[in-house]
Amino acid sequence: MIGSYTQNGDEEEAFGLFKQMQREGTGVNEFTVSGVLCAWAVKCALFECKQLHTFALKTATDSNAFVGTALLGVYGRSGFTEDAYRVFECMPERSDVTWSSMIVVYVQNQLYEEAVKLFQESRKIGVDDNQFTMSSVLSACAVLAALIEGKQMHAIIQKSGFDSNIFVAATLIELYAKCGIIKEAYMVFSSSEQKNVVLWNTMISGFSRHARSMEAMISFEKMQQMGMCPNEVTYVSVLSACGHKGLVEKGRRYFEMMTTEHNLLPNVFHYSCMVDVLGRAGLIHEAMDLMDKMPFEATASMWGSLLASCRVHGNIEVAEVAATHLFVIEPYNAGNHVLLSDTYAAKKKWAEVLRARKLLKESEAKKERGKSWIEVKDKVHTFTVGERSHPRIVEIYLRLEDLLEEMGKQEYTVDTKHDLHDVDELRKQELLRHHSEKLALTYGLMSLPPSVPIRIMKNLRICGDCHSFMKSASNITGREIIVRDTNRFHHFKYGKCSCGEFW
Repeated sequence: MIGSYTQNGDEEEAFGLFKQMQREGTGVNEFTVSGVLCAWAVKCALFECKQLHTFALKTATDSNAFVGTALLGVYGRSGFTEDAYRVFECMPERSDVTWSSMIVVYVQNQLYEEAVKLFQESRKIGVDDNQFTMSSVLSACAVLAALIEGKQMHAIIQKSGFDSNIFVAATLIELYAKCGIIKEAYMVFSSSEQKNVVLWNTMISGFSRHARSMEAMISFEKMQQMGMCPNEVTYVSVLSACGHKGLVEKGRRYFEMMTTEHNLLPNVFHYSCMVDVLGRAGLIHEAMDLMDKMPFEATASMWGSLLASCRVHGNIEVAEVAATHLFVIEPYNAGNHVLLSDTYAAKKKWAEVLRARKLLKESEAKKERGKSWIEVKDKVHTFTVGERSHPRIVEIYLRLEDLLEEMGKQEYTVDTKHDLHDVDELRKQELLRHHSEKLALTYGLMSLPPSVPIRIMKNLRICGDCHSFMKSASNITGREIIVRDTNRFHHFKYGKCSCGEFW
């Protein structure tokens, strides 16, 4: 009965029945405790679960694998990962489900490196793999852009036969897409015998992220030809693809199609995509009109997208409106202050720049420091602007100077309009020449074989000068350079970028 109540979402009834058992003196076993724990886990009711944990300790059922697994799941869902791991560590017996649950807890709480390490530990002691473990670890590798570990996982999946599982296949596609290998992602997609909406959505999302808008739209048409009906997630991806290429009319058509052809009501994510589509194309006021007509309040994502578009198109008036809303919605996000300051600086309004930066200092907002990282020989190397701690940093700076000198012969010069400090040209050049992605690229050129593409990950949007630098570097060195920033992937080859200068 407790199990039935739990399965049907009647947590209060399940717990009430459990208390009645105790009043009547009915014996309680590990299945009873794990069942009630699962009921409260759904509601993330931490206080009740701690009471049950205490009860499990008193009745000596805490050592049972079912109870322990349920407990660590509860703590994990509530964000108490240390408590979850303590339960996991104290369990005398752990099933493959227990290991899988702990890995899922780490992934849910964004502790991706810990998830990968725990999986590696489980492999050493011979724990059986399952589809949930595979999907979770692949998701962790995708977020970390850990391509080597991801490829190792792919090999394990093929050996164990889980590659036929449609959800594992979807996570594999996501892994390769997030690691910058869209061709490999498509190969996994093509080899999947069964394709559901999740698989199609993942592939369309991958194409969108890599600015392969045509492929995204073709896939959108093909999935319908195969009898699949697009859902809300599909439309988010295809609208995002339109935004990355400035396809305003296509975006408008898809936005209308949602309602007219598939009877889907646009939600906050679809409106956010349309604001981005219009804003990137310079249709700032039309984007604002759309936000005014929405059936709900504009989100931070929408105002942030509008502010970024104002920065690109130099619309100070709307930028101030967007920034005012963002300062209320996201008081601790320093990036909004920086964007407004940069909008003023691009127009050389230095008094307003000083006022914006003073407001940032007076607020409690913290600016995220830009960093880039590159994986070389199974090790991740991280760089910040003006890096000094890397063991080969002297060599890196010397090699970078040689590269800049060689690029100068090809008419590349540091584009100082992308440094928005009120300083002279020479100082601006110094500030720009040692950006983190340039250092990461230089180390990649020094350390990776000539035939291997250089993959760089960045936690902020790539700046205009670094974008020009990467194009020139790809032409001079003959190397393919792939940069993943917060917005998308940039594929640099033969002096050109996949974004087509629309970013």
